Amino acid sequence: MKTIILVFHPDLAHSRVNKTLVNALGQEFEVRDMYQLYPDFKIDVATEKHHLESADRIVLQFPMYWYSSPALLKQWSDDVLEFGWAYGIGGDALKQKELLIAVSPGADNYGHEGVVKYTVTELLRPFQATSRLIQMKYLRPFITLGASNISDQELLAQAQKYKDYLATVELPLLDDFE
Repeated sequence: MKTIILVFHPDLAHSRVNKTLVNALGQEFEVRDMYQLYPDFKIDVATEKHHLESADRIVLQFPMYWYSSPALLKQWSDDVLEFGWAYGIGGDALKQKELLIAVSPGADNYGHEGVVKYTVTELLRPFQATSRLIQMKYLRPFITLGASNISDQELLAQAQKYKDYLATVELPLLDDFE
């Protein structure tokens, strides 16, 4: 199974959490630093489509900002996931491929009883809806809670869990209202 990891971090070189997660992966996965590739937000759509078509599992990795993703991920989605290619008439290029969201919210107070009142999975519903539209299999997200204050030891353990999770052949799907 070919897995491609698209990392949408505005400053991956100075990131503590996302950089550690990426560095733990080794050479068995293709990792693309999207802000390094597209600092001007001018996406090479043909190149992106080629990478997506060649993968079986597509991972979108990013820090959670204001309960959402960094701006480049939205721009990338708008540009690349075109009608007639990703969805709509003739749009089945990603059909039955796997989509995994690997997200790192800074806080750890998510959940119905927490300050936020929503789980991270609930806040990721737009990605799940997109996955449904483009006929991808939406996998259970990999979530690194408390990225702002995670200890070095916890972060290294989480990075190993991430590598192990990505290496798992059959990952669980996330149900519609789970």
